[in-house]
Amino acid sequence: MRPSPRLLAAPATAPFRPGQRAPALALLPPIPLYRRLLRIHRKKLGPEERVFGDTYLKSEFRRHKDVENPLHIVGFLSEWQQYGQQLEGEDWKEQKIEPALLDRMSDQQVGQMYELMLAIQKRGRDSVDEEEEGPILRAIEEATKSGSDKS
Repeated sequence: MRPSPRLLAAPATAPFRPGQRAPALALLPPIPLYRRLLRIHRKKLGPEERVFGDTYLKSEFRRHKDVENPLHIVGFLSEWQQYGQQLEGEDWKEQKIEPALLDRMSDQQVGQMYELMLAIQKRGRDSVDEEEEGPILRAIEEATKSGSDKS
């Protein structure tokens, strides 16, 4: 039996919809998952985001290197694998944390998320200040130069 061209052209997996969890893939072992995530960072993130993401990724994998509880290992690997799938999609920057996930976090994890949010907001304010500062400083320099030229 010959395969029809229509069947060959059909996607192998269902399309990913925003707000929908990606279909579960077979769980990757730690080292291939780690390498895959670093490759995704290289392709999808900007320079600043990549430095932050790579540093965090490396520290988390190092911190969980000696974990022996199978439930923790499966949970850790599945969450990182889901993270990689989200980064490969296009709408990951606008996504919000699911309330169910937030409820499962410890107080320490919620505190870390809050500190991360504050750092991102501060970084955003600093970059806006730098953007606004440039024209203002040039205007001040021009005004002082023209003022000193008149004297």
